[in-house]
Amino acid sequence: MSIHLLTRKQFIPISLEQAWPFFSTPRNLEAITPGFLNFRITSAVPEEIYSGLIITYQISAVAGVPMTWVTEIKHVVPLHRFVDEQRIGPFRFWFHEHRFEAVPGGIEMTDIVHYVMPWSWLGELVHAVFIRRRLNAIFDFRHDYIANLWPS
Repeated sequence: MSIHLLTRKQFIPISLEQAWPFFSTPRNLEAITPGFLNFRITSAVPEEIYSGLIITYQISAVAGVPMTWVTEIKHVVPLHRFVDEQRIGPFRFWFHEHRFEAVPGGIEMTDIVHYVMPWSWLGELVHAVFIRRRLNAIFDFRHDYIANLWPS
């Protein structure tokens, strides 16, 4: 079993107080997710995340086949960090930490994702051929969306 790590950092020229309402609003996840996933939230969601919040999604991750993804929001420290953990979905394990840190002129946003593929060696092959690129494309889209929303 391989535990994969994806880390992304992005400077955003706004304050923590400006960033937190956007990133802690579950509905904004739809805007920062690329269209090729056909992503939509299927559960009722509040205006702001809280620890213990369960969110269900419909995605088409592979070949347009719809699937359910369920995450739980954990470890919320307002203005600074939160974690989403997969409860049901395409990975054997998914732990995504979102960090926000004040830096000169704005904030540094860091995404740290630890994940494990299902299906043993076959999952690792699918990861090498397809999933790693797909995850990078998702986070590239998010980076570009946020850079356009708050240009430097």
